[in-house]
Amino acid sequence: MFDFETLTTGIEFKARQLADEVSRLRRQVAESDSRCRALEEALKDKEILINNLKEENKLVKLGNKLNEKGDTTELKLKINQMIRAIDRSLETLQKTE
Repeated sequence: MFDFETLTTGIEFKARQLADEVSRLRRQVAESDSRCRALEEALKDKEILINNLKEENKLVKLGNKLNEKGDTTELKLKINQMIRAIDRSLETLQKTE
């Protein structure tokens, strides 16, 4: 059989291997967390961009309707509704601050 010194050396070697593996896995988790946070930020930015583009699209459609000759009362009503929605949003923002 092995002597005591050989056994302890083997155990120390395996313990060092495990410690190295734990360090490597912790680094990997930290890198994954960092990447996840970056992706979440990018997702938020893209959602904001999408919402801005949707609003811009609405404005373009309203502008196109203005260029068309015809009944403008429906268009005026939509503009008034949008203004009221903006006013309500601003009031809500001011209340939460």
